[in-house]
Amino acid sequence: MKPTILVADDEPSIVLSLQVLLQKAGFDVRIARDGEEALQSVEASPPDLVLLDAMMPKRDGFDVCQSLRANPAFQALPIIMLTAKSRDVERQKGMALGATDYITKPFSTRDLVMIVRKYLTPQDARETLP
Repeated sequence: MKPTILVADDEPSIVLSLQVLLQKAGFDVRIARDGEEALQSVEASPPDLVLLDAMMPKRDGFDVCQSLRANPAFQALPIIMLTAKSRDVERQKGMALGATDYITKPFSTRDLVMIVRKYLTPQDARETLP
């Protein structure tokens, strides 16, 4: 069974490129176009990982991350924040709110897939990877 990734981003070109990239890498991909939709999607059917844009309409990614982390059911859900904001303060805010990792745009597609795989590989298998 393929791992499911929820891509939460309001920029159609980024959503499309992430969807194609992740499907080619062997993942099932679901899309949320704003923060409210992302929360509803996770609550309805939790994905294996969330790629979460920091700046979205309705609720931003920081708020979504904080809301997910407040729910004990989603404590272990990997949340990777994607943002054009590369300042350290933004990164620290995302990590403080419970993000598992933080990727700044523009990003290398190879690096993104590698980071996603890192969080979807069981811990014991990860330790044996080169």
